[in-house]
Amino acid sequence: MTTLAQEFTKGIFKENPIFRLLLGMCPTLAVTISAINGLGMGIAALFVLLGSNIVISLLRNLIPARVRIPAYILIIATFVTIVDMVLNAYTPDLHAALGIFIPLIVVNCIILGRAEAFARKHDVGRSIIDALGMGIGFALSLTILGIIRELFGAGTVFGAHILGTAFQPMAILGTPPGAFITLGVLLGLFNYLFKRLGIE
Repeated sequence: MTTLAQEFTKGIFKENPIFRLLLGMCPTLAVTISAINGLGMGIAALFVLLGSNIVISLLRNLIPARVRIPAYILIIATFVTIVDMVLNAYTPDLHAALGIFIPLIVVNCIILGRAEAFARKHDVGRSIIDALGMGIGFALSLTILGIIRELFGAGTVFGAHILGTAFQPMAILGTPPGAFITLGVLLGLFNYLFKRLGIE
C-alpha cells in the first residue's frame, strides 16, 4: 500500500495530469496564454477536485453503483458553480479571461477520473491527499506553461516586464499552435528528466 507521501507526490511527478497522463488538454492549451490564467485555472480545478473528492469519499457507500456517474457530475457541478460565482465576484478580469473553461471543469477528465478511480474506493484522508497532489500537479503544470508562453510571447511574467525593450516577442506563442509547440517541448524535456531520475 502506498504511503501518504507517495500518494501526494504521484500527482506532481509520476502521474502528473499534464506532463505524464496528458489529461485536461483543452484548458491546458486554451488558457495558458499567460501565467495568471494558468494559475487561476489550476487553483479553480484544485478547489473543485478537493471538494468533490471529499464529498464523494464520504458518500461512496451511499451512492448506488448504477447512478454513480450522474451523482459525481452533480457533486462536481456544485463546486464548479461555487468557483464560477466566487471568481466572477472577486476577480472579474480573470473570470472573463478563463471564460467557458470554468464551467467546463464539470467534465474535466481529471476531476471525474479521480472521483471514479480513487475517491469512491478510499477514505476521506487519502482522498484529500490524492486531490491535493493531483490538483497541485495540474496547477503547477498550467502555471509553468503560462509563464513560458507569456515570457517569450510578450516579455512579461504575471504582467511584470522581465525582458528588455530590445526583446522581440514570439507572437506565435500567443496562438493555439504556440501552445502545442510549447507543450511538446516541455513534454520532451520532462520525459527526459523523468527517465534520468528513474521516474517511470
